[in-house]
Amino acid sequence: MPEEHHYDLVVVGGGPAGSSAAYTAAKNGIKVALLEKESTIAETVRTSGVTWIQNIKEFGIPDDCFNPIKNFSFCSPNNEVTISDTIPRAAVLDVRKTYRWLANEAEQCGADIFVKMNIKNVIKNEKGDIVGVNGVGPNGETIFHSKVVIDASGFQSTVCKAMGFVEQWERFGAGAEYEMKVEHVDSETWWLMVGQEYSPAGYAWIFPLGNNIVRIGVGVGKPESNVDPTQRLKEIIDKKLGPIKKLGKLTEIEFHYGLIPNDGLSRKTVFNNLILVGDSAGQANPLVLEGIRYAIKFGRVAGKVASDAIKSGKTDKESLYPYEENWRKEIESKIKSAGKVQDRWIGLTDEEWDKELDIIKELRPEEFIDFIKADFGLSNMIKLATHHPKLAVRQLFNLVKGKK
Repeated sequence: MPEEHHYDLVVVGGGPAGSSAAYTAAKNGIKVALLEKESTIAETVRTSGVTWIQNIKEFGIPDDCFNPIKNFSFCSPNNEVTISDTIPRAAVLDVRKTYRWLANEAEQCGADIFVKMNIKNVIKNEKGDIVGVNGVGPNGETIFHSKVVIDASGFQSTVCKAMGFVEQWERFGAGAEYEMKVEHVDSETWWLMVGQEYSPAGYAWIFPLGNNIVRIGVGVGKPESNVDPTQRLKEIIDKKLGPIKKLGKLTEIEFHYGLIPNDGLSRKTVFNNLILVGDSAGQANPLVLEGIRYAIKFGRVAGKVASDAIKSGKTDKESLYPYEENWRKEIESKIKSAGKVQDRWIGLTDEEWDKELDIIKELRPEEFIDFIKADFGLSNMIKLATHHPKLAVRQLFNLVKGKK
């Protein structure tokens, strides 16, 4: 006999989106189960953990969960620029500590967390709508009945795939990185490295975590390139390319590998009794392929909308649609604009990257952060064009606004 559980809301995936949804829903007074397939929350790290101080403050993430970044250095084959600030505007998260803090917040509000719970299939009612999930846990086959399911299972999109609502992502980023102890590093400076030798459709990075620990990684766009990011990473470390040579002796701590969708906001994210959030919804910034802030922010929105719908007794897609309305209004136009810049970047030669860095170095720190965050609000872009009469920067502004 399978083990059975009954909940108001089941959240599949214990990453930042799932934990944030579970937190808000439990805080709103409903019975929540958070299901994670690994043995512990964040047992495997799949992201480099870049995010922004503004969002960290918004979410209340503790100070010991991140390393603040003030300076942003870029390296192309024949150019190097640094944008320096007086205050930190970006951060590199201790991913494991942050994700566990988020899950603990959900648990403190009453959510039940089930680890080692590998979801295999969905449970449907007579209309074909989802009413739960089943899988294999520590005690064998386990069934979770619920009024709403939130698919926060990440890139794999386990639940919505099982429902037949989506296919696998066609366009995505593959990233490989080593977390390493190094001899010399400026803990307030990150490095982005561009050009064919680093990545033919992406970039490499050095992100410091403090205490002489860095993450050195390579991201490659698929299907634009067939380069294996793990192999390329080993090559650039062995050659000590660019700023890597400044780090001195490198001692490996652990290896991370992850996939992130880069198909734009192409999916519907609400169905009867079902919400998609985070990577399963494709909520990622295409410029640097980061999505943790979206996962937390819209995870919280998903948890609130789902719990309100459950309380009202109506959990059809119309009742859940305020969630999709919220995130589309917030980021849809920005992600589309960022996609245009990304399309431009993917096609650049090494010589063109050298020139692109000359455009980037014209930006002030706050302008650079708005740009790299894909915060392409109209007022931001008008300010950018006004402050920078140089033709190249104005061309970038026109590209973002969709002009010829």
